[in-house]
Amino acid sequence: MIWRPFALVLLGLERFLERALCVVGAVLFSQLPEFFQQYLQRLGGHLDEARRQLEQFRGAAERSGLTLDQLIDKTNAAPEPVVASLGKVMSDTELRVQVLSSSEAAIRGASVWTRPFVFLRHCDPRIAHATWAAFKPALPTTAEGALYAGMGMLLLLVLYHGGVRYPVRRAWARRQRRRALSAGSG
Repeated sequence: MIWRPFALVLLGLERFLERALCVVGAVLFSQLPEFFQQYLQRLGGHLDEARRQLEQFRGAAERSGLTLDQLIDKTNAAPEPVVASLGKVMSDTELRVQVLSSSEAAIRGASVWTRPFVFLRHCDPRIAHATWAAFKPALPTTAEGALYAGMGMLLLLVLYHGGVRYPVRRAWARRQRRRALSAGSG
């Protein structure tokens, strides 16, 4: 039959596609630990800078005989808008240190399994964008990298089989049954 060689070619292409999807999934997902590591480095730099600014504000408050909260309150209450806006800068810096510290602790403390979800929950979009813009892929040599590579392979294979292969085979089988029914009735 003429379809046999065609079917063998399709089977070979399908096996090649499955292997290619495994490689793509492994390579892409194995980069996640590296991205998280580079993101945490950048996050730490932002946190260090925010802490440095906050310490400068605390030092200024101390030199004035005030706590930081008292300095923020006095500055916010100042009649001049320029001086009052400085109070907002100080309170925003204090809040930023808290948010960045919390994010860093959560991401660093997350397990291999929960880290992607914790990252998404605590991600600072500007820092993530800057990390992505400067991202340098690396060859994963850790168990975490291998685990993510395996998850990537599985995910792409499940998506392929569940979203492409199974629906196409089911449609093909229906078509074949309709043909057999119409040939048998005719």
